[in-house]
Amino acid sequence: MQEHVNDAFVKQAQKDGFRSRAAYKLMEINEKYHLIKPGINVVDLGSTPGSWSQVVSKLLQRKGHIIAMDLLPMDPIAGVDFIQGDFKEAQSLRELETKLNNSPIDLVISDMAPNITGIKTVDQPGVMYLTEVALDFSLEWLKPGGHFLVKTFIGADFDALVKKMRPEFEKVVTIKPKASRDRSSEVYLLGFAKGVKRNN
Repeated sequence: MQEHVNDAFVKQAQKDGFRSRAAYKLMEINEKYHLIKPGINVVDLGSTPGSWSQVVSKLLQRKGHIIAMDLLPMDPIAGVDFIQGDFKEAQSLRELETKLNNSPIDLVISDMAPNITGIKTVDQPGVMYLTEVALDFSLEWLKPGGHFLVKTFIGADFDALVKKMRPEFEKVVTIKPKASRDRSSEVYLLGFAKGVKRNN
């Protein structure tokens, strides 16, 4: 708790009006890779409390569409359609697909994580399962030129996940944002759509 209270990113988030320090992870990634632009369709998985949706909404400048989903409730954000539901369940997925109305997605972002127990042999499979579900959804719905950004953790299955992503994307990069705590094994994988040139 003391670490959280004294965290510079936590203090900055409070000052800037973001709901969590996670906002700065997405902002840093976007500053380097320019993923979020006005006019695009974005799906935000594991969105609560909503800091990533806040960042996306601000960058879209009211031009584009954001659909967010989480198991937990999320306070409203201007320009964001929120669905409270379990992404792993067919009913919630159908609701999300209905909201999409057959519109292909430019960007899927996923900050999902299971409840962490601290036991690696329990936590790692749960994280990987969520990551793979998000990946499967992205491969089905991303438009040509679309991209996939997902949180995962370095562990036993990490290399297998990267290997699974590589054939599906032009390039896959691993990112450790400054706002991600050093002691955490958390990283982000970014899959660039095939046929689209991006800066390294």
